[in-house]
Order: sequence, then C-alpha cells, then structure tokens
Amino acid sequence: MNFPKLKNKLILAPMEDVSNLPFRLLCKKYGAAMAYTQQISAVALIRNNLKSLSFAVTSPKDCPVGLQLFGRNPDVLVEAAKKVGANFDVIDLNFGCPSKKVVAQGYGSALLKEKDRIHKIIAVLVKHCNKPITVKMRSGFKQVEAVKLVKVMEDAGAAAITLHARTQAQKYSGKADWGIIKEAKDVVSIPIIGNGDVTSPESAKELLDSTGCDFIMIGRAAMNNPLIFRDILHFFKTGKIIETSKEEKIGLIFEYFSLDPSGSLPKWKMVAQHFTKGIPGSPSLRDKLTKAASKEAMEQLLQEFKEK
Repeated sequence: MNFPKLKNKLILAPMEDVSNLPFRLLCKKYGAAMAYTQQISAVALIRNNLKSLSFAVTSPKDCPVGLQLFGRNPDVLVEAAKKVGANFDVIDLNFGCPSKKVVAQGYGSALLKEKDRIHKIIAVLVKHCNKPITVKMRSGFKQVEAVKLVKVMEDAGAAAITLHARTQAQKYSGKADWGIIKEAKDVVSIPIIGNGDVTSPESAKELLDSTGCDFIMIGRAAMNNPLIFRDILHFFKTGKIIETSKEEKIGLIFEYFSLDPSGSLPKWKMVAQHFTKGIPGSPSLRDKLTKAASKEAMEQLLQEFKEK
C-alpha cells in the first residue's frame, strides 16, 4: 500500500513522553501534515498494558496519523498492529531508537545489524496488515549502511522510510549527515522522509533542497515550539521569517491545557517547561512552575508573566 498523500511536506516525529494526542493536535493546528505516536511496545500492547494502550489513543482530528511500534517478533508486531491499528493511517516500525535500554533488548536501532530480520518483519506486516508499513531508522548502527538498509526495506514492501541521518552510536551528538539522506533517496523509489537537525525554516528548506527528500520530520524543535510548522510553511511561501512573541509562546501552553484537560500536573509542567524555552526571562518562570502545586497556580504564573 502507498504512503498517504499529505497537504504539505512537514511531519511531526514520534517522541517518547511528548507525542501524545493533545500535542499532535496542537502541531496539526499549526501546520504539521501528519504525526506519529510515540514508540509503543508491541509486547505491551498485546498484554493489554494500560499505559501502552493509552499511547495509542487517537481521534478523527488526528488523521492522518501513524502508529509507531517497536519489537522484533513479526507475529507479535502483527498482533499489536491489528489490535490497535484500525484508526491509524500508517503502521510505523521503529528501527531507529538509540536508547541503550532499548538496544540491549534487541529493539530499535539494534535491528539495523539484522538485515534478514528487518526484511522478514516488514514483509510479514505488509502481508498481514491492511495499512501502509513504514520505517523510522538511523543511518546505521556503528557504521553508515543506509543505502543497503533502505534497499532491503523497499524490497520487503515498505511504503516510506524516515531516515535520521545519524548512526546509533552517535545518538544525538554531532551533526546529522544530510548527504546520507540524499544517497538513500537516489537508490529507492519510495518516499524518503528526512530527519535530523531541522531547527528553523532555513534549515528545513536546506534539507529539502540539498537531499531531494519527499518530506521532513521534525522532532526536538517542535517539542519546544509547535509554531515551527507554521513558521516553515510561511517561509516556504514568502521567504520571510516570522518573529514569535512571548505572548504567542505562553498562549501555546494554555492551548495545550485546553486540549489535555484531564492530564496530570507533571505532564502540564513538562509542556510548560518545553514551550517557555527561548523566551527572555523564562528561567525564573520555569523555576516557579516547577514548584507550582496545581494547574491553577501554573496558569496564574503564566498569565502574570505574559502580561509583564
């Protein structure tokens, strides 16, 4: 099956403890054409783990949306995809997570060392799931093998590949090598989604222009500022940069609160910490938010800061 047609080239990355439904909806509002859930354990899903099942909550406003699973047993992955995948447009396989804990269990980017298993996993899911099967990967484990890997994935039936242009060994250090994305794009016919170090409208355009990738996936920059999607689209259209005001950034937090009314205080605090980064004078605000005893106390602090 083919990858969905999207309204633009911008996709929100799957991020652990970040890419929940309220956050995805907020990023969609400001221009993300598609989003993915955070990585979810296939084993946990078939065991009815309530926390993992909560990660797979979606809504019609969330579409198009991808369900990202991690695991290494094809049959378990198929069972998990069938269990919760009906409301998703794409089933995505995580072959990219560099976490030491995940890798130690043979999941995530550890699978980049097992090309035969990767091929089998994708082929089995393509055969048994009535959804496009996509992959998110690193450029390799300890060494760059992206060209070989994307060919294996395309041959197995993957509908699209997101390539984070760092190896597992690099984790998030150093600079993403976008040349690897171009090399991958040149050897396969399926869509390649470029990922890594897109932090501004200018870098988004540079990635597209230099690699020819079909889409851009944005993670850490969106975590701190969902308005980045709006800003990039505006830059693509006009060539001009939008200056985001303090009021807009604080307003984003209130918007998130309205989308997540039953969320937890720790979650609200985490979002507020992320969204206030980069605002002049915000370190003292974040210190106060950390100590806030309730959502109402947080809202008062934010309103007072907004009106200064």
